Amino acid sequence: MKRWGDLSQETADHLTAGSVLDQAEMAVVVTDRFSNVLYWNPYAERLFGRTGTPSGDEPLVSLGIMEKDHPHAIDLARHVLSGGVWEGTFDVVRDDGTMVYVRAQAVPLRHPSGPISGIVVIAREAMRSNEREKDRFGLLERIGERLAGSLYVEETLNRVAEMLVPQFADHCFIELVQGDRLVRKVSRHVHGWTPPPGTWLPVGSEISYPLGHYADTALRRQETILVEDFSQVSFPMPSEGSARLFAEVGMTSAIVAPLCVRGETLGLIYLGLSNLTDRRSPHYDTFDRDFLGAVATRVALAVDNALLFEEERHTAESFQKHLLPRDLPAFDGLEIAHRYFPAAPLASHGQGIQTQVGGDWYDVIPLSAGRVGIVIGDVEGRGAKAAAVMGQLRAALRAFAQDDKPPAEILARLDEWTRVVAAPERDDFGADITNPPIVTCQYLVYDAWSRQLSFANAGHAPPLLIVDGKVTELDITEVGQPLGVRAKGVHADLVYKEETLTLPPGATLLLYTDGLVDRRPLRDFGGPSSDGTEEDETLRMLRDELAKVSSESVERIAEAATGAVPGEIDDDMAILVVRSVGAELELQERTFPAQPIMVGEARRMASEAFERWQVPQERADLACLLVSEVVTNVVLHAAGAGVPRRELVLEGPPLPFDESWDVPGFEEDIAGEKEFTLRLRCGKDAIWVEVFDQDLRLPRIRSAAETDEGGRGLYLVDQLAKRWGSRPTREGKAVWFEIPVGGR
Repeated sequence: MKRWGDLSQETADHLTAGSVLDQAEMAVVVTDRFSNVLYWNPYAERLFGRTGTPSGDEPLVSLGIMEKDHPHAIDLARHVLSGGVWEGTFDVVRDDGTMVYVRAQAVPLRHPSGPISGIVVIAREAMRSNEREKDRFGLLERIGERLAGSLYVEETLNRVAEMLVPQFADHCFIELVQGDRLVRKVSRHVHGWTPPPGTWLPVGSEISYPLGHYADTALRRQETILVEDFSQVSFPMPSEGSARLFAEVGMTSAIVAPLCVRGETLGLIYLGLSNLTDRRSPHYDTFDRDFLGAVATRVALAVDNALLFEEERHTAESFQKHLLPRDLPAFDGLEIAHRYFPAAPLASHGQGIQTQVGGDWYDVIPLSAGRVGIVIGDVEGRGAKAAAVMGQLRAALRAFAQDDKPPAEILARLDEWTRVVAAPERDDFGADITNPPIVTCQYLVYDAWSRQLSFANAGHAPPLLIVDGKVTELDITEVGQPLGVRAKGVHADLVYKEETLTLPPGATLLLYTDGLVDRRPLRDFGGPSSDGTEEDETLRMLRDELAKVSSESVERIAEAATGAVPGEIDDDMAILVVRSVGAELELQERTFPAQPIMVGEARRMASEAFERWQVPQERADLACLLVSEVVTNVVLHAAGAGVPRRELVLEGPPLPFDESWDVPGFEEDIAGEKEFTLRLRCGKDAIWVEVFDQDLRLPRIRSAAETDEGGRGLYLVDQLAKRWGSRPTREGKAVWFEIPVGGR
């Protein structure tokens, strides 16, 4: 009888290394010290979806390891070549496009003489039970339900932590970006355990992860990072206390997922496993990583919604304190005064006496070439909602005004925006309870150099015009509907019409909201009204008071208007007083043929004007340079510009078709019509240059190549001017830029 272990020759032949590896139901891959694949067994071919014999110059990652797991492959090589054993999971994409989760263990391959000559990787498919998937998806569904019920940031984050600890993690940190800081908002741990002072930072602390920390990597790369086994890898720690506690609790595994929404990183969520609990598996794997990535996506959306909600709430509260700009900038050719008063205190259903704020607003907006946009408006109602709507409308109008469109077009766009603000609402029974805001608005554009005033009205009370001591209402023939209430199917261009007039020197406009004339009579709270006045009477009283102070300053006029009508303010009130100064402002304008030789003439005209206006030489030279660039741009594109339509009148009988366009001088006449106008303005602190032409195409900056002869003109204007832009006109367009007279 043979001793135990004695084998026949036939059996020994079947136990060669090659025979065993060929039949093993486990993948075996061998690499050299540079991670180049030297060998794989038949099962590895099936697992990784590869065929053929390794060439010896393909890296380990060429087996289909997904790019996001390449750092794990690098960690594997570094750890094993230093003599350690590595274990982890990879996502692998086979050649046929299918994906498989591979659990791998890597050990050193040693030469008979002792040195490490390569790496042996033993791998198998990572099995995921249906129960585990069902458990994770159920948890994800419950988290979504909890998130849907909160609109407050801290409540939202705490609900998430409650769901994840202890079911999925022993430790949960959630941190949000605030400005340039990362602040811890949630610190939740298993069994009510609390980190000792001086170790892991508490809620409210600023967190700074060192470079190379897996959380720092997650934030920078905006992807979920999995650390399967802390015994296999090491990372820098935020502090000595953090590192000490990390070892004491026996952290085994962690996942960090960034909270990203709309391309912006809001923060991160950190989950960790430790020896504080006895779990069936003390390590996370790639399936857990994908699960937390899905959770992070939902949390990011919920946090973003909560932040937007809190921002809107804060905006309403802020408007209650600072509804309107406290100071307005100085404008050439205008004197401005403004007032705002909230409504008088009112009893508010058991909440005491409160000051009522509302949606009245005014604004004065700098436009192109020294022109000014003037607006006053009123959102119906009072309280935070009216203030919030007012804030959105005011911001929208400021943005729309920068397009330099006519006032009627600005109101048409604001009308559409008002409809967007009025989002549909339904009660618990599905009934429509939408209450869209009713907004009146007056928008005017004033050019102090020409004294031209253009305006459009959306159901607002006409301004009062004060000229030579006489007070009248501004003559508005087209008063459109309030914003947001025009009938369906009626285009806004048919509702809002633009009107234009020229203001006399020294003329004053008083723009106001209805709170100025709709006063509550002086009486005790709750008492009946006995001496109310009609609207015509209040307007008469207001005109009389304004006539008395018409020659005084705009501040005095604003004060007189405030107290002109007796009674307490029943609604919030906004007043804006604008006066056209009597002095003429510096202006020079000239029209040139659109010919290259005229570029020098335009520059000479500008130089002479700036010298006459005593513009500092440095600023004058800069402005002349930009005049040349803009005029050159106009002249170069004049040949491609469309010719304005004109009426062709021929005397005599009609010509035959083939001769009808053969009119002597017609082509020369058309060609001669291409021209541009240079307009120069000088104000107290700046000079403005405008160039008008008949080309409807608006200019744009383009990137010129090194060998291009042109294409840099507008780039120079953009870099050297304080502001520049273009706007359409009835005949074509205007390109303008602004140069400060003082320092930039």
